[in-house]
Amino acid sequence: MRKGSGGPIKGPRPQRAAKRSGLTAGLLAASATFSVFLIALLVWGWSVYYAPGPTARQGDSTIVTLASGSGVSAIAATLKSEGVIRSTDMFKAAATLTGADRRLRAGEYLVPSKSSLRAVLKLLTDGRVVRHYVTIPEGWSSAQAVDILNRQAVLTGAVATTPAEGSLWPDTYEVSRGETREAVVLRMQRAMADNLSQLWAARSPSTVARTPQEAVTLASIVEKETGIAAERPRVAAALSNRIRIGMRLESDPTIIYGITKGRPLGRGIRQSELQADTGYNTYLIDGLPPTPIANPGVDAIKAVLNPPRSTELFFVADGSGGHAFASTYDQHLANVARWREIERLKAGLPPGAAPPAAPGTVAPAAVSESPAPAGQAVITMQAPGSLTPSRPAQRPTGSSAAPR
Repeated sequence: MRKGSGGPIKGPRPQRAAKRSGLTAGLLAASATFSVFLIALLVWGWSVYYAPGPTARQGDSTIVTLASGSGVSAIAATLKSEGVIRSTDMFKAAATLTGADRRLRAGEYLVPSKSSLRAVLKLLTDGRVVRHYVTIPEGWSSAQAVDILNRQAVLTGAVATTPAEGSLWPDTYEVSRGETREAVVLRMQRAMADNLSQLWAARSPSTVARTPQEAVTLASIVEKETGIAAERPRVAAALSNRIRIGMRLESDPTIIYGITKGRPLGRGIRQSELQADTGYNTYLIDGLPPTPIANPGVDAIKAVLNPPRSTELFFVADGSGGHAFASTYDQHLANVARWREIERLKAGLPPGAAPPAAPGTVAPAAVSESPAPAGQAVITMQAPGSLTPSRPAQRPTGSSAAPR
């Protein structure tokens, strides 16, 4: 006892100290155990996140389509059913912990075989969907364009009505699996309207087209007359010159369109078809046909809206895939004679033999007609643009293509 303390000094109770010491030790042990467990869990999760996924059931990859509006649970279920992941819970946990669950994108995906969870999540958040493309060639008809769409298995639905001729913009379009064919048609029509509006605004005063529709109609004939891009301006100029002076266009493709409505004819034009009044036969009608005969491309439309200065009125095949152009009928006849000689030599015919028919040859094999006997010339028609200047057409009275 200390002096002046007023009482005895109390020391710590051994039992309470021992309890505190035991509790601290227990907490430390539990914390260490939990830390070890947590570290092991993180290592395991990390290894699962980066570990190779299942092997593709077929080939080197798996195609997976994720519907628009799908949540992470639905996406996980789809991936599991397609054999892309092993566990929906692990996918959802990984997506949630990484924040990918808010950035998953719908679409069609090509998932490589054995892709890890990390690779799958990156693929879906980057939106690297499978790309499908549909090409509508320049100069193809609307019926042929619908045929192309119908052959695309990734598209759905039917095109209720064949689009108006000349209303589709020829191009390559990216489409998605499940997209309707009608939707693709609408995109093509919007593209034509937008592009045609810009091209029309930049037209030259020298164009004979009075409306955008007339421009498309004449361009469709140009497109069908030549497959050589460099020739389109000259063909457009020759046809425009004819319209200016009131000459009929006399274009073979217009005869064919009147017969097939945009399908390939698959044979020569018959003599009887020269006089067939289909409404499109420019050997019979003045000016332009009532509608385009195909869907022309940008170069043909530009050629019609900005034709070069020219006096040419006639053109005929030159034997090399192109055409020989002429300003007078006599020049044109000389070009036709050269073409026939080239074709005679190609056919191995002796001099003096009946020359091949000029472009625009009419095959005389109509149902009520029989082929020309051997050694006799087949029936021919004048090449496009071959109407003699001495027989100009009367000034058109309709609204489609009156000369200006």
